[in-house]
Amino acid sequence: MTKFKICGLRDFDSAVHSRKCGASLLGFVFVDNVRRQISLELAVEIITKYREITGNGGPKLVGLFANQTTDIVNRVAEVCGLDMVQLCGTENSDYCKDIDIPIVRQVKISIEQPRDVIIDQLKRDVEEVTRYGAIPLLDRMVEGSLGGTGKTFDWSITSHLDDDCKFILAGGLTPTNVEEAINMSSPWLVDVSSGVEHAGIKDKDKITAFAKSVRGN
Repeated sequence: MTKFKICGLRDFDSAVHSRKCGASLLGFVFVDNVRRQISLELAVEIITKYREITGNGGPKLVGLFANQTTDIVNRVAEVCGLDMVQLCGTENSDYCKDIDIPIVRQVKISIEQPRDVIIDQLKRDVEEVTRYGAIPLLDRMVEGSLGGTGKTFDWSITSHLDDDCKFILAGGLTPTNVEEAINMSSPWLVDVSSGVEHAGIKDKDKITAFAKSVRGN
């Protein structure tokens, strides 16, 4: 069964509710100068309280970073007790070798090129990411953005990946379209942020609805 991640968390209640709904990953954005950025201090506060209430089981905690030094990434991961990091910038394989915990690596999907070119680029990018042990996260490329745009891409192109490819699907997913996205692409996990928000704030009802749609009920 496809798993799901609630990303862009900035409050304790949403983290706990996401866990109750069955999320496998919880995402905290440490990327500089983006709307969902969370400070290290607030993240520690939320995660500490979360661990005290829920224990060490449950969803893995993921920190999002982009073009920050490996020292910063590893320090934040250690201080917060993160289980994984998600890289959203231009980090290469040499950079990834210096990260201390498992990596999710964003792969940006262009929609401005012919379909066969997009598919060939996708296959090359995914092969490169998996070669150094990271999990690819497929997201729509939007000029000037690092992700979290709420924009979809043609999910059918994922059918050209190897059957055993473990990837995350992101970009414009909502409670109303995620079931179709799963049926079309068969991802290991789906990632949502803006699709479970109201006026930029995480919405418990939308998180619940998203979880139900992922399970197909």
